[in-house]
Amino acid sequence: LERLANYSPQAIGHRVVHGGEKITKAEAITPVLLQAIREAAALAPLHNPANLLGIEATLALFPDLPQVAVFDTAFHQSMPAHAYRYALPQYLYSEHAVRRYGFHGTSHAYVTERASELAGHKNEGGWLSAHLGNGSSTCAVWNGHSVDTSMGMTPLEGVVMGTRSGDVDPSLHLFLASNLGWDIQKIDSMLNKESGLLGLSGLSNDMRTLVEASENGHDGATLAIEVFCYRLAKSLSAMSCGLPHLDGLVFTGGIGENSAYVREKTLGYLAHFGFQFSKEKNDALPRGTEGRIDDGTGPQIWVIPTDEEGRIAKETRQVVEVSQNTSPEVSLA
Repeated sequence: LERLANYSPQAIGHRVVHGGEKITKAEAITPVLLQAIREAAALAPLHNPANLLGIEATLALFPDLPQVAVFDTAFHQSMPAHAYRYALPQYLYSEHAVRRYGFHGTSHAYVTERASELAGHKNEGGWLSAHLGNGSSTCAVWNGHSVDTSMGMTPLEGVVMGTRSGDVDPSLHLFLASNLGWDIQKIDSMLNKESGLLGLSGLSNDMRTLVEASENGHDGATLAIEVFCYRLAKSLSAMSCGLPHLDGLVFTGGIGENSAYVREKTLGYLAHFGFQFSKEKNDALPRGTEGRIDDGTGPQIWVIPTDEEGRIAKETRQVVEVSQNTSPEVSLA
């Protein structure tokens, strides 16, 4: 509140992780929407209750300001059924909403829109996005709309992450329960908190630490990086199936923006896509800055720092302007 003392915010935008299946865009916060967020908590038990605490706090502090919820899952609601349905009995989907939802929506939306704009055709064409950090996911975007993404019903599905396993054999749970006597909570904790880069390396979930350790001969760190990059390349290849043609690839997130080593190693597995990777541009790109790292031919390769907060503010303003016909100059917190 002290930091906002010299400002007059006219709206508040909230990040909410899970909107379930019915919410397809940012929406003004109402009692009905709050109930929908509560109902979706079963799908995101660690995140949605915390998101609700933030909303309840700002509703109490700023009862007269419009408030908007922007959902991580909303961007991916444009996926076709063949991308979001699991090969499970129908009733699990129709009665219990078991399906793929996807996350990091604000990030994938921002960087692919920015890349297409830099390419001269805003929100047109086919783009692959790799959001890489402690949580990581890939996405295929066609004409500004998500058509597939690597995360699923929860943020555990998909590529290797900092402490999350990504894809594993579904029968792993049965094996661990039957042979090691683990209960479901222990298995879930292991997959979410003890796996990924940390589990593979036995050292750290921080890519910077792993690269340095690998250079010094740490076998576990080397393996973790190799698995991370190979599985990432596999995921990007799979995402490309949703695109009629490929205009380019975007790296973002803490690892994607800062690790030239990971970008180079990942692209080494994707030579058949026609990428003309420039090692010189990649190595010379300052950490955390925007730039193109190909030689100007073939599909474009961009590094674009994500701006999830900016995207949330943009979508919040759009909702406020539509609902209240406010000026484009509205100031947001």
